[in-house]
Amino acid sequence: MLTGKQKRFLRSKAHHLNPIFQVGKGGVNENMIKQISDALEARELFKISVLQNCEEDKETVAEELVKGTKAELVQIIGNTIVLYKESRENKQIVLP
Repeated sequence: MLTGKQKRFLRSKAHHLNPIFQVGKGGVNENMIKQISDALEARELFKISVLQNCEEDKETVAEELVKGTKAELVQIIGNTIVLYKESRENKQIVLP
């Protein structure tokens, strides 16, 4: 689990990032979880935007993504979810 200090650090790192995934009408599915897992392995930290036509609320979407990818939820801000997962092969972010 991330500490408050680590979450603050990750939030500051994520601030300038643009969302690379969008969750829309279909919600979260297996394929999306696999793609997000692969992207987490490559990048460790990124944003996902929840579109307005998504039938699930953003908390539910975040929960499903965290469960599916075994990532850490850094924050939900507006309709954007920030996820972090330490990369096994491609570690770039050193947590405080």
